[in-house]
Amino acid sequence: MEKSREDARTETGHTREDSRTRDDSGVLDEALERLHAAGPERQGWLTNHGPMAVEALVHGDRAATVHRWLDRYRDKLEDMPPPARPIDPAAWREALGDPARLGDWPAYFARELDARPWRDVLAEWWPRLLPGLAGAATHTVIRAGHAVRTLQDTEAAGHAPAGPRVTELAHALGYWAARYARLPSAPVPTGTADPDAALAAVPAVPAQAGGIRERLAQLTPESTPGWPAAVSALAPARTPEEAREALAGLVRAAVHRYAAYGHGEPVMLVHAATAPNAVLRALPALPRDLWVPSYAAAWAASAAVTAAYGPAAPLPQDRIPAPPAGDAATAADELLTRAAAHGDEHTIKFVDTALDVGDDTARVAALQSVALIDPAF
Repeated sequence: MEKSREDARTETGHTREDSRTRDDSGVLDEALERLHAAGPERQGWLTNHGPMAVEALVHGDRAATVHRWLDRYRDKLEDMPPPARPIDPAAWREALGDPARLGDWPAYFARELDARPWRDVLAEWWPRLLPGLAGAATHTVIRAGHAVRTLQDTEAAGHAPAGPRVTELAHALGYWAARYARLPSAPVPTGTADPDAALAAVPAVPAQAGGIRERLAQLTPESTPGWPAAVSALAPARTPEEAREALAGLVRAAVHRYAAYGHGEPVMLVHAATAPNAVLRALPALPRDLWVPSYAAAWAASAAVTAAYGPAAPLPQDRIPAPPAGDAATAADELLTRAAAHGDEHTIKFVDTALDVGDDTARVAALQSVALIDPAF
């Protein structure tokens, strides 16, 4: 019999699928070492998804597919930008959000993480970076969430985090700092709506064209009049425990919504779920007084992506797949196999997040991502 969600709940508020394991093979370290010669972006602004995708594959017990996947992906990568000048610890704000410092920020965090425990560095920088969570279409925090999960898994296995896994956190935080970007308007939750109702009420930006920066720039009371009220309508969290549960509910709602609304922009709408899930994954490594503001920031980012790309109407029911057959563990194994074979990095990451939610609707949404996003292989 399938476990109830409460019986299977982990400390992050997620369910855990039995097929998901920890990596002791060394494949993740090898893959990260291959990736760390590359920069966080290519062609000036496209995100390097390699570290996130390989971490998700390994976490999903698909380590055997990682190097094959990376062999195909590496032609997309560009070298790490050369350092311009070192980040001044006394004047770091001046370099925040400056993409010309894409080579400087990872080097700065590498020095910090060499000198101090990773949790201390994360606790210091998380509140500094959190307001800029929307930078690089939220890929910055998503990469950080994957890096933090790896470090937590390493400690849970009884090992001291070191080497490529700590370096990956340096690269992730460095990317976040260089691409730090605030939303033009990000009201905090003050209402009574649950996440499903709140996401359904988010208004679309009036000009759904162009890149995400052009779309997010419209999230002002003047350009999108319903935006502040819709974002404020979500129920707030007042304690760390409430924040964790509310954030898990937001991830669940965003994953569920993808099943019927992901067709609006199948790749970009993935981030409405994966961004808040990255925050949720990081919570156990953060001081508890950061959990409530983390929930508010994650909600604003998820709502922003929904506003930027959400379609006006859901798909008809006959275009929404049935849940995969079998019990939860069997279905999860099938979805992970399909994601690895599909090969697109967004599908891999979304299936990974959907299996964190772990219910039938989430598994339907995972199937939908496989169907809607063009395969890489």
